[in-house]
Amino acid sequence: MKKDIHPAYEQTKITCHCGAVFEAGSTCKDITVEICSQCHPFFTGKQKLVDTAGRIERFRKKYEKFQKAQQ
Repeated sequence: MKKDIHPAYEQTKITCHCGAVFEAGSTCKDITVEICSQCHPFFTGKQKLVDTAGRIERFRKKYEKFQKAQQ
C-alpha cells in the first residue's frame, strides 16, 4: 500500500436517535444514525407506527391535477 494516502482509522462513537451509543472503528469522527438494533422493530419485537396516511394524502393531492386531466 502507498503511504500517506489512506484516511486515519480510529475509534468512533456512533449515536442513535433513541439515545444508544456504540463504539466502532471508522474513518469518520462521529456518526449519528436514525435507527439501531436497540430500537429497530425487528430486534425489539415492537411495531412502530408510521404515518402512512399522511404520505398517501400528500401523494394524492400532488397528482390530483394529473388524474383530472386524464378523465
